[in-house]
Order: sequence, then C-alpha cells, then structure tokens
Amino acid sequence: MSEPVQWQEIAYAGGQARIEYQWLGATDAPGSVIVFLHEGLGSLALWKGFPALLCQRLGCRGLVYSRPAYGQSQDLAPAQPWGIDFLHRQACAVLPALLQALQVREPPVLLGHSDGASIALLYAAMHLGHCRAVVALAPHLFVEPKTIAAIAALQAQAVCKPLLARLGKHHRDAPALFQCWSQAWLAPDFAPWAITDTIATLGCPVLAVQGLDDEYGTLAHIQTLARHHSRTELLTFEACGHEPHRDQAERLIAAVFKFLQHL
Repeated sequence: MSEPVQWQEIAYAGGQARIEYQWLGATDAPGSVIVFLHEGLGSLALWKGFPALLCQRLGCRGLVYSRPAYGQSQDLAPAQPWGIDFLHRQACAVLPALLQALQVREPPVLLGHSDGASIALLYAAMHLGHCRAVVALAPHLFVEPKTIAAIAALQAQAVCKPLLARLGKHHRDAPALFQCWSQAWLAPDFAPWAITDTIATLGCPVLAVQGLDDEYGTLAHIQTLARHHSRTELLTFEACGHEPHRDQAERLIAAVFKFLQHL
C-alpha cells in the first residue's frame, strides 16, 4: 500500500528545502522503516515500483524521498555550484533533518543506490546507533577513473540531449540538476574525495551489492568496504549493470529479505 506523495519543509545547515516524500506499507507494519536514497540523477519517481515491491515482500514500512533540487523537491536556498562536500551535506544535515521532521524515531534501515549508497554509508558511520543496517547498491567510496569517464561521456550533445528529455519527466529542473551534479563530480577538487576512513567507524551490518557489468564503477568499491568494515556482506550479480534494483530486482529482493531476517 502506497500513500500519496506529500511535502515537508526542512531547515538544514543554513539552508532550507521543500521535500517530496512518500510512505509505503501499512502504518502498523512491524520492524524498522526502510529509507530509500536515490542515485545521482534519481528521484522518488525514478525508483519506480521497486521500493513498494520490497516493502510488500518484507511486510515493512518504507520511506522514499527526493533530495533538494531533485524530482519535485525544491532547494529554497539561492542556487550555487555544489561543493566537494555535497554528499556529506546530505548525510550530515538533510537526511537527519527529514527523519526528525517526519518523526522517524527508531533507527531505520537505509537502502541507497550509487550516490545514495554513499550517503547511506556516511550517515550510518557518522550517526552511530541511529541506523539499523545499510543496503548499499553500487556505492562510491572514492573517485574512480571509470566513474569520471562515464559521467564525462554524458556531456556529449548526442547523449545529453535525450538524457535531459528523459530526466525532464521526473525533475523540476533537469538541466540545472544535471549541470550541478556532473560539475561536482568532474571538478578537479573532487578527485581526492573518498570515504574509506569514515566508513571504518560503521557500527551496523552492511549488504553491499554490485553488478559485474556496472558501467560506473568496479568491484573495488564494495571490496574496499568489506576490508574496512568486517560486518559487510558482499553480493555480486551477473548480467547486471549499475542498477541492480532494475536488472536483478527479484534476486535483490530475495537477498535483502535474507539479510534483514538475520538482524
């Protein structure tokens, strides 16, 4: 059961935003809420049916939202380029503010994809005791040449024009979003970005998932995660690119069910 999309204004780190969000599952569902954190060009709507399917299978409550400037959410602060800390700001300021505003009091399970997986890991590492578990789909732990090359290729006009047309169906201002996101990743100052030291403080179990055909990164990310955090379970899928929740949805749902059953 999915509730209608709703709106919540939050204040965070000197900024302010109007966030679109949606609750999934029964209000009296047992267990922890699963919070879904979308990818770098994703949104609430671009998750499509996966969150609802997972919550239905698990019999749990879910929360899906679009980060500020994504989907139909609005960043109410004056527009400016994103800094090299743009992922940290989401983990340290935006997500805690939203959870507090929506009165999510019990430690949630965070399920993040790509940029969203990095945010989930950062939140769990920096808010010990406030996260029950993390499911990280294709996380970024550092800046990899393969990632930079893939993002740079999106800027070619032949690729960018149809990409923006597709994104325009799901984002309030797709061109501005794409420019901010791609410029942040491709900025020379962002090259040394890494969260390997931060994730060493993780205190909760992690299921790290990656497709063997991921066009945006290699297995080095989830392998590094396992080396730095002993409570990491690794899962790889064949015939799967950067989006395990689309390419291998049923296998992923079964794996998440098994992972959370052990908690």
